[in-house]
Amino acid sequence: MDWKRMPLVLVTCLAACGTAPAVPAPAPAPASVSVSPSPARSPMPVIVPQGVNAGIAVFDRQSGSYLTQVNATGRFRSASLVKILIALDFLLARGPDYAISASDRAQLELMLRGSDDKAASYFYQRIGGEPGIKRMITLMALENTAPPSAVGLNGWGSTTLSANDMVRVYRYLLEQSPAPVRELIMGNLRQSTPCGTDAYHQTFGIPLAFPRPWTAKQGWWGFGDSPPIRCTAQTPPPAVPSAAPAIRGAKPALMSGRVLHTTGTVGEGDRFIVAVLTQYPSGTAFTDAFATITALTRTLPVSVPS
Repeated sequence: MDWKRMPLVLVTCLAACGTAPAVPAPAPAPASVSVSPSPARSPMPVIVPQGVNAGIAVFDRQSGSYLTQVNATGRFRSASLVKILIALDFLLARGPDYAISASDRAQLELMLRGSDDKAASYFYQRIGGEPGIKRMITLMALENTAPPSAVGLNGWGSTTLSANDMVRVYRYLLEQSPAPVRELIMGNLRQSTPCGTDAYHQTFGIPLAFPRPWTAKQGWWGFGDSPPIRCTAQTPPPAVPSAAPAIRGAKPALMSGRVLHTTGTVGEGDRFIVAVLTQYPSGTAFTDAFATITALTRTLPVSVPS
């Protein structure tokens, strides 16, 4: 995502700021985070618009199977999706009580709800940078995720990951993470704000495609430091056509172009895990990408009451 900033409250305070210690081992072995599709159900095809690179995975936790996968192991610039990994590593290192200070809780809320970049940079430093990302790759057995240095770059947003790995992340959060960690992260994702702290509108994809209940962690990168139209409480989201429009230009290579991602859960009990990662040619307008990913997400085989 283009780089952002984030508000919050907690009970118990932790002592100090410094590099987070290594993640303890209260969680079950990562090998148990299996996301292999059940042979009983065939994934449904999803049509990706022309000119768009997309990685899509929809997982039904009730049946234990994928409903659809499109380029689901393809790697994308994570943008702000990596903020979930940063939050996880920071919180897991604070077991067994998982207590954090009120100021850290406020920064976590900013980072997870409003996708705040300054808060992400603060916690990225607290976890020691790349070592924290690597710990999460090992913990959740992520197969297509790599730290920024793997593509010769610095900064948390240059982490690369896939739609399948985002399914693994949400499954770990919902099925294996300690309750205080799960409640803090998922609780904040349920309160994703319409506007990012950088004034980009972040209701694309899941928030507009599905009725509540849902959770969402969005990501965007390459559209500029500030949007052409600033998001406010009074600003309606960009218009979305009934069908995802084609995008002009050649599909960009990894770490180029612009990206817009929507990930989270949909339905009662977080039944469906949805990950839609999209990449566009340089020069694509944010409103066009917003319309494309939202229209595409609406076509996914997720059945929830309207």
